[in-house]
Amino acid sequence: MELLSGLLSSLGLSGAAGLNAFIPLLVVGLLDRLGVMTLAEPYDLLASPWVLLGVAVLGALDFVGDKIPGVDHLLHLAGGVVNTAAGAVLFASQSGIAEVPPSLSLILGVVVAGGVHATRAAVRPVATATTGGLGNPVVSTAEDGLSLGMSLLAVFIPVLGALALVGVLFLGFSLWGRLRRRRRAL
Repeated sequence: MELLSGLLSSLGLSGAAGLNAFIPLLVVGLLDRLGVMTLAEPYDLLASPWVLLGVAVLGALDFVGDKIPGVDHLLHLAGGVVNTAAGAVLFASQSGIAEVPPSLSLILGVVVAGGVHATRAAVRPVATATTGGLGNPVVSTAEDGLSLGMSLLAVFIPVLGALALVGVLFLGFSLWGRLRRRRRAL
């Protein structure tokens, strides 16, 4: 049962990283620091005060920059690497998946976070084009909220965290299809 719970938690956290790399890293690091969860080595470095401070600073810069049209697209390009790397680390960090080879967990984290990030990156330009950039702060704030919610669910109720991942992917594909149809109509 611990293996299943760990896998579901890993899926939810890596999916959350696809939306925002810094929120799930902060959540996991802070929860380990507060003793709510325990990260195995070397992932316990996420709870280091210096790592938490660095992630928080980068997260704050990303939070602001992602609300600005143009800057958000540059951040999404960099996010192709940053978000997938964070997803890989978060997937592998869950102690309940010790039976899964580390290389496989890293690959799975890259695939999940990369898939979510690719969906996000596909939706954003269409949202920018159809709203003249005015919708970007709203979409970005929704992504941040989803990332936080998925992170917390993945840690405390892993089944719901994994279901949230499925919901986010379904929502992303639905929005992308709707926005593309609306753009073609214009």
